[in-house]
Amino acid sequence: MSSAVHISLNVSDLPRSTDFYRRFLGEPKKLKSDYAKFVALEPRIHLALQPGRITGTGPLSHLGIRVDSSDRVREWKNDLQGRGLATEEEKRESCCYALQDKFWVTDPDGNRWEVYTVLEDLETEAGVASACCEPGAEAESSCC
Repeated sequence: MSSAVHISLNVSDLPRSTDFYRRFLGEPKKLKSDYAKFVALEPRIHLALQPGRITGTGPLSHLGIRVDSSDRVREWKNDLQGRGLATEEEKRESCCYALQDKFWVTDPDGNRWEVYTVLEDLETEAGVASACCEPGAEAESSCC
């Protein structure tokens, strides 16, 4: 068996979150009244959802999927928009010591996902480091 990333998220509304991730990652591999598991092959990721208490913002900044080109970023964005997900696009943004093309989607509990490609590594940071990749930061300045 090959390696894969497993992420488990507490969600405030399992049916609503399951709908979001169904459109983001495809059909769940396992679906119960109190659990949903998605297994995506590209990229290889295992995502589990279970009802839990959501309190404020935790230490999670965001989640991301790095793809190999700007064309793939556009393909992902167009595909997800076709599935009814709202996206926030950023082109040629400089943040986290890299020039990137990307877009963001946000799940029902506020977890932000970026789908991005690195166009070029940078020696200096153009964005505000303390705000980089925080929800809403990309609207205020260049970010991740």
